[in-house]
Formats: sequence, C-alpha cells, structure tokens
Amino acid sequence: MSLIAHSSFYRTEPIGDIDQDYFVNAAVEIATTLQARELLKALEAVERKMGRVRMLKGGPRIIDLDILFYGQAVINEGDLVIPHPELHRRRFVLAPLCEIASYVIHPVYGVSVRGLLDRLEDDKSVTKIE
Repeated sequence: MSLIAHSSFYRTEPIGDIDQDYFVNAAVEIATTLQARELLKALEAVERKMGRVRMLKGGPRIIDLDILFYGQAVINEGDLVIPHPELHRRRFVLAPLCEIASYVIHPVYGVSVRGLLDRLEDDKSVTKIE
C-alpha cells in the first residue's frame, strides 16, 4: 500500500442526535493491491489496534476509517458498500475529499466530487485546521 495524496485536517461538527465533541476528518488516496474486502479488513485491524470499540452507531469513537471509493467499483455486500452510501450527503467527507480528488466521478450518480460538494445542502460546520 502506498500513499498517493492526503488532504488537510478538518474540524467537523458531529451529525445526529448524540451530544459529542467535534471530530477531526481527512481523506487519503492510496494505491493498493488489496481487494476491497481485504482493504476493509486491514482498516478494521488498524481501528482495533488504536482502541476502537464499536458500540453506538454514530457515537464517539477514537478513529473511524472508511472506504469512500474503490476505483469506479460499485459494491453492495452487507458490511461492504462502495461508494460509501452517505458520502454524497456529508460535508465533512466531501470537503477533504474534494481537496485531493475533486475530479473523481461518483460511479452511481455520475457527478464529480466537486459537483456533489457544490450541490450539498448539509450546513454542518467543517473548518480546515491551519
């Protein structure tokens, strides 16, 4: 696995009904020979190593690693859904992703990451950390 690009870090307002602190989000682009399911397992292993315990969906967590895109693949296998099913609705995902891959076309919606961000109605606070 090798790092191709990384975004800045962003301070982001949490979504949902759970009272919790702001998050820090970023996006990376990697090159890998792992298949999508293997990549998911590797990311889950990193989360476990860092102390993540999955308890409350959307609740506080020490780390959350997601696969947003896997090339132009469309995968829907229960615990593995690519593109990420909520990325087009979330400013905290699209802002850092747009910084490194604004030109990528969402394989389901046929719209670029920049286009998704420009059309977004999410008003949650997402601020680049300088």
